[in-house]
Amino acid sequence: MTVLRDLRDRAAARPAHIVLSEGSDPRVVAGAVAAVRSGIARVTLVGQEDEVAAALVVAGSPNNPAITIADPATSKFTAEAAATYYELRKHKGVTAEIAEQQAHDPLIFSAMMVRMGRADGTVGGAVATTSDTVRAALQIIGKAKDAPLVSSFFIMALPENHPSGRAAMIFGDSGLVIDPTSEELAAIAVTSAASCAQLLAIEPHVALLSFSTMGSARHEKVTKVTDAVALLKTRHPDLKADGELQFDAAFVPSVAATKAPGSPVAGHANVMIFPNLDAGNIGYKIAQRIGGCEAIGPVLQGLAKPANDLSRGCVAEDVTNMIAVTVLQAFA
Repeated sequence: MTVLRDLRDRAAARPAHIVLSEGSDPRVVAGAVAAVRSGIARVTLVGQEDEVAAALVVAGSPNNPAITIADPATSKFTAEAAATYYELRKHKGVTAEIAEQQAHDPLIFSAMMVRMGRADGTVGGAVATTSDTVRAALQIIGKAKDAPLVSSFFIMALPENHPSGRAAMIFGDSGLVIDPTSEELAAIAVTSAASCAQLLAIEPHVALLSFSTMGSARHEKVTKVTDAVALLKTRHPDLKADGELQFDAAFVPSVAATKAPGSPVAGHANVMIFPNLDAGNIGYKIAQRIGGCEAIGPVLQGLAKPANDLSRGCVAEDVTNMIAVTVLQAFA
């Protein structure tokens, strides 16, 4: 898809160092090798050295200088990671002994490399669960100082020559925040709009979604969305955002003309903000499985440094795409 090629090309223009916590997984290795060959990134593969080395042989890249192996059992960074983890978590009852054990965990070791400035970003989740992957990122890398919360989104790459004329959209939050408040919805909208501009290089038009359009239904769930829209218009008057909108009113110009005439985003929204995780998760999977979209994510936003999650059903190309996204986030 053109949008994915563009993502990779822009990442290759300013490659970064990305650490992958599941460095012996064949999909991760193949995706990392492809990223390196495309000039997107330098990578560190975390895992048992002999297993990672064998996987690199299978992938046809055993001696690439842009690919390094970090085995937490032997790495020169492990002691530093353990000491840093202890200082970070001792207020939670973590002892030096526990910190040393935790530093050998690939997810924690990888996140610690980013925190310590040894890498620009990290990607995991091909094997580990989303909860474990996100927990490591939150505990170790932490929230950005100016971010009200950490949330997530999916880049939805539409099939080429889609009738809507769109190449890609942002769906948020479709992977992390279960039932956001109005304040949190507004924050997710702002950060998702920024992610749209950064990663897709297009002007964001943000639709806050609901089962109602412009007062067609009355319910506390609708009020939550309209309150979020009111917050956005007060705090971010220059952001093109509107709601509440049903998906068809946000996406289809002819429907928008009937349901939401005069709206600045209805009919051509490219950032869809879902009212809760039920809707967001279901929505992106329907778009992916029935609509033929390619879903990249969940991409995390609001962290101090980039860390991203893969689906356990990912393929090598998904890994390469997520590396490209993480590279672009590293230079935000």
